[in-house]
Amino acid sequence: MIITANFNNITGTIKPMHAVGQPPMTGYANDTMFHYLTEASIPYSRLHDMGGYHGRNLYVDIPNLFRDFDADENNPANYDFTFTDKLLELMFKAGFEPFFRLGVTIENPYEIKAYRIYPPKDFAKWARICEHVIRHYNEGWADGYKFGIKYWEIWNEPEGEANDAGGAMWLGTKKQYFEFYETASKHLKKCFGDSIKIGGPAAIGFGRESYKHDTDLCGIRPENGIYDNNQDWWLDYIHDFLAYCRDNNCPLDFFSWHSYWPLENTLEHADHCQKLLDKYDFGNIEHILNEWNTCEHKRENHESGIPASKSLSMMLGMQKKTTAMLCFYDARCGLGNYAGMFNPDTYLPRKNYYAFRTFGRLYDYKNEIETSSDDSAVYVGGATNGKKAVLAISNPSDRELTCELELCGVDTSDVDIIVTDDTRMYLDTGTKIVDGKIKLTPHSCTEIRLYK
Repeated sequence: MIITANFNNITGTIKPMHAVGQPPMTGYANDTMFHYLTEASIPYSRLHDMGGYHGRNLYVDIPNLFRDFDADENNPANYDFTFTDKLLELMFKAGFEPFFRLGVTIENPYEIKAYRIYPPKDFAKWARICEHVIRHYNEGWADGYKFGIKYWEIWNEPEGEANDAGGAMWLGTKKQYFEFYETASKHLKKCFGDSIKIGGPAAIGFGRESYKHDTDLCGIRPENGIYDNNQDWWLDYIHDFLAYCRDNNCPLDFFSWHSYWPLENTLEHADHCQKLLDKYDFGNIEHILNEWNTCEHKRENHESGIPASKSLSMMLGMQKKTTAMLCFYDARCGLGNYAGMFNPDTYLPRKNYYAFRTFGRLYDYKNEIETSSDDSAVYVGGATNGKKAVLAISNPSDRELTCELELCGVDTSDVDIIVTDDTRMYLDTGTKIVDGKIKLTPHSCTEIRLYK
């Protein structure tokens, strides 16, 4: 196979494809592990599902920041910013910013009892509460800060179940969410203008496209009003949300969506997302995949190179799409299939973390260069800062491949090659490019450091 890279041809800017969700806290507003995100140049951490686990109903969620909804929202004494202040101070000190979700943490056992996932009883008041939260963190209100936080997202995954009765994030109807989004987005945009970015809905995503059903972007509503499955309902919800925002002039600076589908499917979903935004006259806004996971982070895979190679492939593949940002779900130091970056027993990085560290080096160098691979299973990206350069290659397959490198504009006699795979974790191999070739081991991330 052949990989080409022309370091003299700058094609764009490396985007924040290596952002994450939930920083790796090990206690109350504890930054013991934040240096790992600093070292990987991770630019954003999305603050969703912060209300539980280590959060213990202390962080970020609107009911944690404003505990009595019937209180006066103009009185600073009615807000409790204590723990969220501490968290954000530590994040900015470590060099990464919050992607701030205005809403609540998921309540998975909602069918037993739900607490905070009902629609707010007064949409306008909820919007004013959020206004004061933003003023606290961006304008210094209530002994606050001037952080300049850019991204403010209205709720998360409101689609629920296909019967329009809601679900684990929003126990309300589609109509209620649309009116809620309209009220909040218009109020916040009126207050802050272009100094912040307002968006949503953190949509469950385009899974139905993986069944190749909606390629012509036609309407998918059943005549009897009964959906065969949630995938149909969720995609229909996106159509209706975008149409509602367009028809009612709702501010939408970014459209956020999610995917827990395999790598190849998610890359297709990014194309479909752009087509839908074009269809509804939002083709120029950012679309942000702010929850993703290839679901290769099962416990039996934690010590293999599979998660790392899949993650780097996703970041490299999405860099070449119109997607503006990715947020991996997530960077917590905890248990479960989604918590694939850090070992909760040792507090040390797993192999998957080093995929983000490799992409972070591309991000540091900023200038994306022309790259290509003639094997669709192998992903590649490159960047330069004018003096140094880096080439990142992922082989998520179970095949060993001999790779011929056709590199232009760099010195190939002085290179460092760093590999993460089934047997190595971000290890300097000490090898060089021989006769223009290198070997790509199965499930590998290869970082080649070069000089101009």
